[in-house]
Amino acid sequence: MCGIIGLLNKDGKKIDGSLIKRGLSIMNERGNGQGAGFAAYGIYPDFEDYYALHVFLDNMKEAKSQVEKEIERWGYIVYSEEIPTNDIRTFEREQIPYRYFFKPDTRKLLGHDFDERDAIVKMVMRINSSKAGSLVVSSGKNMGIFKAAGWPEEVADFYKIKNYDAYMWLGHNRYPTNTPGWWGGAHPFGLLDWSVVHNGEITSYGTNKRYVESFDYGCSLLTDTEVVTYLFDLLVRKHGLSPEHAGMALAPKFWKDIDKMPEMKREIHTALRLAYSSAELNGPFAILVARSGGFIALTDRIKLRPLILGHKDKTVFVSSEEAAIRAMEPDLDDIVYPMAGEPVVETLEVPL
Repeated sequence: MCGIIGLLNKDGKKIDGSLIKRGLSIMNERGNGQGAGFAAYGIYPDFEDYYALHVFLDNMKEAKSQVEKEIERWGYIVYSEEIPTNDIRTFEREQIPYRYFFKPDTRKLLGHDFDERDAIVKMVMRINSSKAGSLVVSSGKNMGIFKAAGWPEEVADFYKIKNYDAYMWLGHNRYPTNTPGWWGGAHPFGLLDWSVVHNGEITSYGTNKRYVESFDYGCSLLTDTEVVTYLFDLLVRKHGLSPEHAGMALAPKFWKDIDKMPEMKREIHTALRLAYSSAELNGPFAILVARSGGFIALTDRIKLRPLILGHKDKTVFVSSEEAAIRAMEPDLDDIVYPMAGEPVVETLEVPL
Protein backbone atom coordinates (compact mmCIF):
# COMPACT_ATOMS: atom_id res chain seq x y z
CA MET A 1 0.00 0.00 0.00
CA CYS A 2 2.58 2.61 1.06
CA GLY A 3 3.48 5.49 -1.23
CA ILE A 4 7.09 6.44 -1.97
CA ILE A 5 8.29 9.54 -3.76
CA GLY A 6 11.49 11.38 -4.50
CA LEU A 7 13.14 13.97 -6.67
CA LEU A 8 16.76 14.80 -7.51
CA ASN A 9 17.98 17.97 -9.15
CA LYS A 10 21.08 16.60 -10.88
CA ASP A 11 22.43 20.11 -11.37
CA GLY A 12 22.40 20.67 -7.60
CA LYS A 13 19.65 23.31 -7.69
CA LYS A 14 17.86 23.53 -4.36
CA ILE A 15 14.10 23.79 -3.93
CA ASP A 16 11.92 23.96 -0.85
CA GLY A 17 9.76 21.13 0.45
CA SER A 18 6.43 22.34 -0.89
CA LEU A 19 6.79 20.34 -4.13
CA ILE A 20 7.50 16.99 -2.47
CA LYS A 21 4.66 17.64 -0.02
CA ARG A 22 2.27 18.19 -2.94
CA GLY A 23 3.31 15.01 -4.73
CA LEU A 24 3.17 12.82 -1.64
CA SER A 25 -0.23 14.14 -0.62
CA ILE A 26 -1.67 12.90 -3.93
CA MET A 27 -1.14 9.35 -2.67
CA ASN A 28 -3.08 9.60 0.59
CA GLU A 29 -5.05 6.49 -0.36
CA ARG A 30 -1.77 4.61 0.12
CA GLY A 31 -1.56 5.61 3.79
CA ASN A 32 -3.80 5.68 6.83
CA GLY A 33 -2.44 8.60 8.82
CA GLN A 34 -0.14 6.40 10.91
CA GLY A 35 3.15 7.50 9.42
CA ALA A 36 4.77 9.90 6.98
CA GLY A 37 8.15 11.50 6.56
CA PHE A 38 10.69 13.30 4.43
CA ALA A 39 14.44 13.20 3.86
CA ALA A 40 16.19 16.31 2.57
CA TYR A 41 19.76 16.74 1.30
CA GLY A 42 21.79 19.94 1.31
CA ILE A 43 19.71 21.64 4.00
CA TYR A 44 22.49 22.57 6.44
CA PRO A 45 25.08 24.58 4.45
CA ASP A 46 26.23 26.42 7.58
CA PHE A 47 27.05 23.10 9.26
CA GLU A 48 27.93 21.00 6.22
CA ASP A 49 31.15 19.66 7.75
CA TYR A 50 29.39 18.28 10.84
CA TYR A 51 27.17 15.27 11.37
CA ALA A 52 23.56 16.34 11.88
CA LEU A 53 21.92 14.05 14.41
CA HIS A 54 18.11 14.16 14.42
CA VAL A 55 16.88 12.59 17.65
CA PHE A 56 13.46 11.82 19.14
CA LEU A 57 13.37 12.44 22.89
CA ASP A 58 10.66 11.35 25.31
CA ASN A 59 11.57 14.24 27.60
CA MET A 60 13.98 17.15 27.74
CA LYS A 61 15.71 16.20 30.95
CA GLU A 62 16.69 12.58 31.54
CA ALA A 63 16.58 11.35 27.93
CA LYS A 64 18.38 14.43 26.64
CA SER A 65 21.08 14.13 29.28
CA GLN A 66 21.71 10.45 28.46
CA VAL A 67 21.95 11.14 24.72
CA GLU A 68 24.37 14.01 25.16
CA LYS A 69 26.54 11.96 27.48
CA GLU A 70 26.80 9.24 24.83
CA ILE A 71 27.52 11.72 22.03
CA GLU A 72 30.30 13.34 24.01
CA ARG A 73 32.02 9.96 24.38
CA TRP A 74 32.82 10.23 20.66
CA GLY A 75 33.42 13.94 20.08
CA TYR A 76 31.99 17.41 20.43
CA ILE A 77 28.53 18.93 20.12
CA VAL A 78 29.04 22.09 18.08
CA TYR A 79 25.44 23.28 18.25
CA SER A 80 22.10 21.84 19.34
CA GLU A 81 18.47 22.88 19.43
CA GLU A 82 14.93 21.61 19.38
CA ILE A 83 13.88 21.20 15.76
CA PRO A 84 11.45 24.04 14.93
CA THR A 85 7.87 22.78 14.63
CA ASN A 86 4.34 24.09 14.32
CA ASP A 87 1.58 23.31 16.78
CA ILE A 88 -1.12 21.41 14.89
CA ARG A 89 -4.28 20.65 16.83
CA THR A 90 -5.10 17.49 14.88
CA PHE A 91 -1.56 16.18 15.20
CA GLU A 92 -0.66 13.99 18.17
CA ARG A 93 2.82 14.94 19.33
CA GLU A 94 4.50 11.89 20.84
CA GLN A 95 8.16 12.88 20.80
CA ILE A 96 10.38 15.95 21.07
CA PRO A 97 12.39 16.29 17.82
CA TYR A 98 15.88 17.56 18.61
CA ARG A 99 19.03 18.02 16.55
CA TYR A 100 22.74 18.04 17.28
CA PHE A 101 25.58 19.12 15.01
CA PHE A 102 28.45 16.90 15.99
CA LYS A 103 32.18 16.60 15.25
CA PRO A 104 33.97 13.34 16.08
CA ASP A 105 37.20 13.67 18.04
CA THR A 106 39.92 11.65 16.31
CA ARG A 107 41.83 11.40 19.59
CA LYS A 108 38.95 9.48 21.13
CA LEU A 109 39.05 7.01 18.23
CA LEU A 110 42.74 6.16 18.70
CA GLY A 111 43.25 2.49 19.42
CA HIS A 112 40.00 1.51 17.69
CA ASP A 113 39.97 -0.37 14.41
CA PHE A 114 37.39 1.87 12.71
CA ASP A 115 37.06 5.30 11.12
CA GLU A 116 34.77 8.18 12.12
CA ARG A 117 31.83 6.86 10.11
CA ASP A 118 32.10 3.55 11.93
CA ALA A 119 32.15 5.54 15.16
CA ILE A 120 28.91 7.30 14.19
CA VAL A 121 27.29 3.94 13.43
CA LYS A 122 28.38 2.52 16.78
CA MET A 123 27.13 5.62 18.59
CA VAL A 124 23.73 5.43 16.87
CA MET A 125 23.42 1.72 17.65
CA ARG A 126 24.24 2.32 21.32
CA ILE A 127 21.70 5.13 21.69
CA ASN A 128 18.92 3.30 19.87
CA SER A 129 19.42 0.02 21.74
CA SER A 130 20.23 1.15 25.26
CA LYS A 131 19.29 4.78 25.90
CA ALA A 132 15.70 4.75 27.15
CA GLY A 133 13.48 7.50 25.82
CA SER A 134 15.60 8.40 22.79
CA LEU A 135 15.95 7.41 19.14
CA VAL A 136 18.38 8.69 16.50
CA VAL A 137 16.49 8.92 13.21
CA SER A 138 19.20 10.45 10.99
CA SER A 139 22.93 10.95 11.34
CA GLY A 140 24.43 12.20 8.07
CA LYS A 141 26.17 15.37 7.00
CA ASN A 142 24.16 18.21 5.47
CA MET A 143 20.93 16.21 5.46
CA GLY A 144 18.10 15.30 7.76
CA ILE A 145 15.05 13.10 8.19
CA PHE A 146 11.74 14.51 9.43
CA LYS A 147 9.04 11.98 10.27
CA ALA A 148 6.12 11.26 12.58
CA ALA A 149 2.85 9.35 12.87
CA GLY A 150 0.42 11.38 10.79
CA TRP A 151 -0.68 12.26 7.26
CA PRO A 152 1.91 13.72 4.85
CA GLU A 153 0.39 17.22 4.99
CA GLU A 154 0.39 17.16 8.79
CA VAL A 155 3.98 15.99 9.04
CA ALA A 156 5.15 18.51 6.42
CA ASP A 157 3.40 21.38 8.19
CA PHE A 158 4.52 20.21 11.62
CA TYR A 159 8.20 20.31 10.62
CA LYS A 160 7.84 23.44 8.42
CA ILE A 161 9.22 21.48 5.48
CA LYS A 162 8.65 24.41 3.11
CA ASN A 163 11.37 26.32 5.00
CA TYR A 164 14.10 23.85 3.97
CA ASP A 165 15.91 24.02 0.63
CA ALA A 166 17.34 20.76 -0.72
CA TYR A 167 18.69 19.38 -4.01
CA MET A 168 17.18 15.96 -3.26
CA TRP A 169 13.98 15.03 -1.45
CA LEU A 170 12.43 11.72 -0.43
CA GLY A 171 8.96 11.19 0.99
CA HIS A 172 6.84 8.34 2.30
CA ASN A 173 3.17 7.81 3.13
CA ARG A 174 2.84 4.77 5.39
CA TYR A 175 0.21 2.10 5.73
CA PRO A 176 1.60 -0.04 8.57
CA THR A 177 0.73 -3.73 8.42
CA ASN A 178 3.16 -5.81 10.50
CA THR A 179 4.38 -3.10 12.88
CA PRO A 180 2.54 -0.42 14.86
CA GLY A 181 2.06 3.13 13.68
CA TRP A 182 4.48 5.19 15.74
CA TRP A 183 7.01 7.95 15.16
CA GLY A 184 10.05 5.68 15.08
CA GLY A 185 8.37 3.27 12.68
CA ALA A 186 7.59 5.95 10.11
CA HIS A 187 9.79 6.20 7.02
CA PRO A 188 12.39 7.27 5.95
CA PHE A 189 14.89 5.19 7.91
CA GLY A 190 18.41 6.51 8.02
CA LEU A 191 22.01 5.81 8.96
CA LEU A 192 24.86 8.20 8.18
CA ASP A 193 23.73 9.92 4.97
CA TRP A 194 21.61 6.95 3.84
CA SER A 195 17.84 7.30 3.82
CA VAL A 196 15.38 4.61 2.73
CA VAL A 197 11.67 4.60 1.88
CA HIS A 198 9.95 1.34 1.09
CA ASN A 199 6.62 -0.01 -0.12
CA GLY A 200 5.85 -3.66 0.46
CA GLU A 201 7.12 -6.39 2.74
CA ILE A 202 10.51 -8.07 3.09
CA THR A 203 9.62 -11.67 3.87
CA SER A 204 13.31 -12.56 4.27
CA TYR A 205 13.55 -10.15 7.22
CA GLY A 206 14.67 -12.80 9.70
CA THR A 207 17.57 -13.99 7.55
CA ASN A 208 18.56 -10.43 6.57
CA LYS A 209 18.43 -9.29 10.20
CA ARG A 210 20.73 -12.08 11.38
CA TYR A 211 23.10 -11.28 8.52
CA VAL A 212 23.54 -7.56 9.33
CA GLU A 213 23.72 -8.32 13.05
CA SER A 214 26.73 -10.53 12.33
CA PHE A 215 28.44 -7.29 11.22
CA ASP A 216 27.52 -5.49 14.47
CA TYR A 217 24.45 -3.61 13.23
CA GLY A 218 21.81 -3.48 15.95
CA CYS A 219 18.24 -3.93 14.72
CA SER A 220 16.26 -2.30 17.50
CA LEU A 221 13.22 -1.03 15.58
CA LEU A 222 11.94 -4.48 14.52
CA THR A 223 11.05 -3.46 10.99
CA ASP A 224 12.23 -4.67 7.59
CA THR A 225 13.08 -1.20 6.26
CA GLU A 226 15.65 -0.70 9.01
CA VAL A 227 17.44 -3.83 7.79
CA VAL A 228 17.44 -2.57 4.18
CA THR A 229 19.18 0.61 5.36
CA TYR A 230 21.93 -1.36 7.08
CA LEU A 231 22.34 -3.69 4.10
CA PHE A 232 23.11 -0.77 1.78
CA ASP A 233 25.57 0.69 4.27
CA LEU A 234 27.27 -2.69 4.60
CA LEU A 235 27.47 -3.55 0.90
CA VAL A 236 28.33 -0.10 -0.46
CA ARG A 237 30.27 1.69 2.27
CA LYS A 238 31.89 -1.25 4.04
CA HIS A 239 32.31 -3.79 1.21
CA GLY A 240 32.88 -1.28 -1.57
CA LEU A 241 30.18 -2.41 -4.01
CA SER A 242 28.75 0.12 -6.41
CA PRO A 243 25.09 1.03 -5.75
CA GLU A 244 24.17 -0.86 -8.92
CA HIS A 245 25.98 -4.01 -7.83
CA ALA A 246 24.42 -3.70 -4.36
CA GLY A 247 21.01 -3.58 -6.01
CA MET A 248 21.87 -6.66 -8.07
CA ALA A 249 22.91 -8.49 -4.90
CA LEU A 250 19.76 -7.59 -2.98
CA ALA A 251 17.35 -8.35 -5.84
CA PRO A 252 19.31 -10.98 -7.80
CA LYS A 253 18.24 -12.47 -11.08
CA PHE A 254 16.79 -15.97 -11.15
CA TRP A 255 19.34 -18.71 -11.83
CA LYS A 256 17.58 -19.63 -15.07
CA ASP A 257 18.11 -16.07 -16.32
CA ILE A 258 21.73 -15.92 -15.13
CA ASP A 259 22.50 -19.09 -17.08
CA LYS A 260 21.50 -17.33 -20.32
CA MET A 261 23.75 -14.30 -19.79
CA PRO A 262 27.03 -13.62 -21.64
CA GLU A 263 30.03 -15.05 -19.78
CA MET A 264 31.33 -11.90 -18.05
CA LYS A 265 27.87 -10.75 -16.98
CA ARG A 266 27.03 -14.29 -15.83
CA GLU A 267 30.15 -14.40 -13.66
CA ILE A 268 29.29 -11.10 -11.95
CA HIS A 269 25.70 -12.12 -11.18
CA THR A 270 26.81 -15.55 -10.00
CA ALA A 271 29.45 -14.11 -7.68
CA LEU A 272 26.98 -11.64 -6.17
CA ARG A 273 24.34 -14.32 -5.57
CA LEU A 274 26.81 -16.67 -3.93
CA ALA A 275 28.56 -14.03 -1.81
CA TYR A 276 25.39 -12.31 -0.61
CA SER A 277 22.79 -15.07 -0.41
CA SER A 278 21.89 -14.01 3.15
CA ALA A 279 21.43 -10.40 2.02
CA GLU A 280 18.97 -11.30 -0.73
CA LEU A 281 15.60 -9.58 -0.27
CA ASN A 282 12.49 -11.68 -0.84
CA GLY A 283 8.89 -10.56 -0.96
CA PRO A 284 7.00 -7.79 -2.76
CA PHE A 285 8.82 -4.47 -2.56
CA ALA A 286 9.72 -1.17 -4.16
CA ILE A 287 12.59 0.67 -2.51
CA LEU A 288 14.11 4.11 -2.92
CA VAL A 289 17.52 4.54 -1.29
CA ALA A 290 19.32 7.89 -1.21
CA ARG A 291 22.67 9.17 -0.08
CA SER A 292 24.42 12.49 -0.64
CA GLY A 293 25.42 11.84 -4.26
CA GLY A 294 22.09 10.55 -5.57
CA PHE A 295 19.67 7.63 -5.28
CA ILE A 296 19.01 4.06 -6.32
CA ALA A 297 15.50 2.76 -7.05
CA LEU A 298 14.78 -0.97 -6.97
CA THR A 299 11.85 -3.39 -7.10
CA ASP A 300 11.55 -7.10 -6.43
CA ARG A 301 12.34 -9.56 -9.21
CA ILE A 302 8.78 -9.75 -10.53
CA LYS A 303 7.75 -6.18 -9.64
CA LEU A 304 4.86 -6.86 -7.28
CA ARG A 305 4.99 -3.23 -6.18
CA PRO A 306 4.93 -0.28 -8.61
CA LEU A 307 7.80 2.10 -9.31
CA ILE A 308 7.82 4.87 -11.91
CA LEU A 309 10.40 7.46 -12.96
CA GLY A 310 9.98 10.73 -14.82
CA HIS A 311 12.44 13.28 -16.18
CA LYS A 312 12.26 17.00 -16.80
CA ASP A 313 15.47 18.72 -17.89
CA LYS A 314 17.94 18.06 -15.04
CA THR A 315 15.35 16.79 -12.54
CA VAL A 316 14.53 13.12 -11.93
CA PHE A 317 11.27 12.16 -10.25
CA VAL A 318 10.41 8.75 -8.82
CA SER A 319 7.21 7.52 -7.22
CA SER A 320 4.71 4.74 -6.73
CA GLU A 321 2.28 6.55 -9.04
CA GLU A 322 2.56 8.62 -12.20
CA ALA A 323 -0.11 10.98 -10.86
CA ALA A 324 2.14 11.95 -7.96
CA ILE A 325 4.99 12.78 -10.35
CA ARG A 326 2.71 14.85 -12.58
CA ALA A 327 1.45 16.73 -9.54
CA MET A 328 5.03 17.96 -9.12
CA GLU A 329 5.80 18.42 -12.84
CA PRO A 330 2.91 18.24 -15.39
CA ASP A 331 5.17 18.80 -18.42
CA LEU A 332 7.54 15.84 -18.24
CA ASP A 333 10.10 14.93 -20.88
CA ASP A 334 9.36 11.23 -20.38
CA ILE A 335 7.97 8.55 -18.09
CA VAL A 336 9.97 5.38 -17.46
CA TYR A 337 8.76 2.06 -16.01
CA PRO A 338 11.86 0.19 -14.77
CA MET A 339 12.05 -3.54 -15.38
CA ALA A 340 11.52 -5.87 -12.43
CA GLY A 341 14.63 -6.18 -10.29
CA GLU A 342 16.63 -3.72 -12.41
CA PRO A 343 18.37 -1.14 -10.19
CA VAL A 344 18.07 2.44 -11.44
CA VAL A 345 20.91 4.71 -10.27
CA GLU A 346 20.69 8.50 -10.60
CA THR A 347 23.56 10.75 -9.50
CA LEU A 348 24.42 14.39 -9.11
CA GLU A 349 26.27 15.91 -12.07
CA VAL A 350 27.97 18.56 -9.93
CA PRO A 351 30.42 18.12 -7.04
CA LEU A 352 29.05 18.33 -3.53
